[in-house]
Amino acid sequence: MRSDSSLRRFLHGLPGVDQVGCEARAAGLGTRSIKTTSKAWAIDLAIRMVDLTTLEGQDTHGKVRALASKAMRPDPADPTCPATAAVCVYPDMVATAKQTLGDSGVHVAAVATAFPSGRAAMDIKLADTRDAVEAGADEIDMVIDRGAFLSGRYLDVHDEIAQVREACARPDGTSAHLKVIFETGELQTYDNVRRASWLAMMAGGHFIKTSTGKVQPAATLPVTLIMLEAVRDFRDQTGQMVGVKPAGGIKTTKDAIKYLVMVNEICGEDWLDPDWFRFGASTLLNDLLMQRTKMTTGRYSGPDYFTLD
Repeated sequence: MRSDSSLRRFLHGLPGVDQVGCEARAAGLGTRSIKTTSKAWAIDLAIRMVDLTTLEGQDTHGKVRALASKAMRPDPADPTCPATAAVCVYPDMVATAKQTLGDSGVHVAAVATAFPSGRAAMDIKLADTRDAVEAGADEIDMVIDRGAFLSGRYLDVHDEIAQVREACARPDGTSAHLKVIFETGELQTYDNVRRASWLAMMAGGHFIKTSTGKVQPAATLPVTLIMLEAVRDFRDQTGQMVGVKPAGGIKTTKDAIKYLVMVNEICGEDWLDPDWFRFGASTLLNDLLMQRTKMTTGRYSGPDYFTLD
């Protein structure tokens, strides 16, 4: 049984983050170049890692069906183009996405727990999660209570994550995968990012995720580096792998490849897989498709060639 004091001792006993060193290393990894054949492989891998996302108040069932169709066949003119990892929607759109995706293998991720603020009573957060799972969500993206975390109420945050994970259970004994969103732009320090990473993993999160995409700054290379170090060290200590999902602000192929280089350098090849690394994005896919077409045909197709998300 964990207590607030034991969690505090552990989390504040983690090594402090060297801000200058972290940012310098992230910048250095971002300058790495890769050869043409490796770039083609990286683009296809990045496409397979995309959680194609629409999280707007104006979302319609038609928009979600179109997005799900695009996730299955990102480039209808090229059957060799891989599908994305998932479609990420609000809970009330899960059934629509699930129906469209069928048995394609593309997952449905649903945001829950009063996304993006996380400001709701616990029973509402759990009902939100259960409704999404019942509707067919394969993955749940929850937001932590940043107010509780920043106030040092670590046990509250830990128990909330653990309860949401329990709410991800299905009647058949399986469970939706849980991604825990920190909203790193609100966590104030790199040390807090490291602490939140460990707290979420200790509470049973399957993935740790940077951001909702609604707050700036969202995903950054230094923050993702800290989270990658955390999942690497967590596996070293426990034998358990946890995934990482940067989300928000990743828009270009060049950006995506920087993240993939970092994954390889920090965690190794095991994490270069959609089961362990994802991009939360709405506009990244189109740039990946344009670069892919350029590599296969020798010319850019232009942004109007692909559907807008």
